[in-house]
Amino acid sequence: MKKLIILLPIIGMLFLSCELERNPYDQIAVDELFETKGALETATLGNYALLKGKNGLDGWNDQLHRLTEYPGDNISLSGSTSDPLNFIYNYRAITTNGRVADFWNDSYKVIVGCNVVIEKAAEGESDELDQLIGENYYLRALVYFQMGNIFGRPYNQGGSNLSAPLKLTSDVNDIPDRHTVEEVYQQVIQDLEKAESLMNQNKTATYATKEAAQALLSRVYLYMEDNVNAVSYADKVIQSDRYSLLGNEAFKRMNFLNPQESSEAIFSITLNKEADLPGQWDDWYTVGSLYASIEGSGWGEMYASRSYLELINQNKEDARNSFIEAQYIEEDASLRKPWVLWVNDNYEYETRLTSESGGVVTFTEGSTTFTIEEEIVNGNTKYFFTSGSNKQYVDTGFEMPKRNGFPKWFIMKASLQEGSVHLWSPAVSRYSEMFLNKAEAFAKRGMDQEALDEVNTIRTRAGIPAYSLNALPTGKTILDIVLEERRLEFAFEGHRKFDVFRNGRTMDRRYPGGHLWGANPIYEIPATHNRIVEFLPEKQIILQPGLIQND
Repeated sequence: MKKLIILLPIIGMLFLSCELERNPYDQIAVDELFETKGALETATLGNYALLKGKNGLDGWNDQLHRLTEYPGDNISLSGSTSDPLNFIYNYRAITTNGRVADFWNDSYKVIVGCNVVIEKAAEGESDELDQLIGENYYLRALVYFQMGNIFGRPYNQGGSNLSAPLKLTSDVNDIPDRHTVEEVYQQVIQDLEKAESLMNQNKTATYATKEAAQALLSRVYLYMEDNVNAVSYADKVIQSDRYSLLGNEAFKRMNFLNPQESSEAIFSITLNKEADLPGQWDDWYTVGSLYASIEGSGWGEMYASRSYLELINQNKEDARNSFIEAQYIEEDASLRKPWVLWVNDNYEYETRLTSESGGVVTFTEGSTTFTIEEEIVNGNTKYFFTSGSNKQYVDTGFEMPKRNGFPKWFIMKASLQEGSVHLWSPAVSRYSEMFLNKAEAFAKRGMDQEALDEVNTIRTRAGIPAYSLNALPTGKTILDIVLEERRLEFAFEGHRKFDVFRNGRTMDRRYPGGHLWGANPIYEIPATHNRIVEFLPEKQIILQPGLIQND
């Protein structure tokens, strides 16, 4: 049984690469696959394909997204579901979660696939072959880095904590037990440095490159709190002059772009409609399908969270608002009914239709009429009504459809690539991250102005006011400002959970959502909570008793 577990990834890698490339050599022996550059290239493409899964559905990346974005504070599930994703979203981890098991299995399929190429291919024979070998080192590092984030605790909580098993060969008898957080990080760094030294071709964002390795090294060092190296590697990417931030208007439609068309895509897991979502119902089983229903496709059951909406609406003109689309009952804007919305003390949405007479906006509750007033708070117009001696702040807008009482704020970032309903090529590294990695590293070194300069580069692109060191928001540190900007920039891209917990902060989920339904809801998750890491799959521990389960 142990041998079968290790053999399957190799076979799966070879057969999947054959299928996706439509090359009928599923009867060729493994050794023969590496006799030509073309065969090596095909095997490497197979490893990329494993990140996407069969037909681009429920692959390594899809499960990674669920494991990283759903436990954050940017999204809100409008109810509950029998899908195992509910356990991820609610911090109610179970050892038999099929989505976690799929992520584990898919991770080792990629890893073993990379190991085969690394073992079989000889370095130094040509620049082209070295590039391909480097790409496999990069892919292995990427997978181990994310496995370490899912199954191992943050680096600053102790390098001796257990993380993922490091399997570095294709030998079926090599069945390692868990390695430590420190060992996994060092292996990731070693692989990325090797990849950086081997890769020499300016490929598109669909493939790993020297700059992709440098970008990921910047993040790895940031997570390790090696702030000098985090800046150094970010600067290498910036100084390569290969990338640039999209302009404000282009950025608003970033989700429409194939990564090869985006000036700020460093490395993305690239999907295309014909190869990856060819089926009639495929749009219903993508990441974006849970976030939005478009042209009748998709469940549209998980929306932008109240706390994220409050943050981004501090600047209505923020370009990142383009990735959130409020739904309205009336398609014709002239027919929409105005309303106000707020969250009550039980973290439930309250909405009331309003009317206007002589410039005064009101709504009626029983025999009482409430007037909507406004005031300026920190330069922003705030709306409120007074009930007794209490002032209730509200949002103004138009009547929206609801699901289980949750207004539908669709998340569009994972949909509409090239006009296809729920096609999406998730970014692993974007150019904007380099500036915000530097900002966080500078903030932690007490270099406040330098940190703000990097943040302001991103805010300027977003079309919102820059920060001044002499006029910071009341009660906020420079690090607070940096982390808020990271939240705005990388929402729905799988960063937020790690940004909160690796900084020792508490995940605040006191907002409407299915996570607060049922008995004993979890309102806040401190960085010390056991469930900021997932359980190892129970089946894996049964088959490999030497593995130690997370607490």
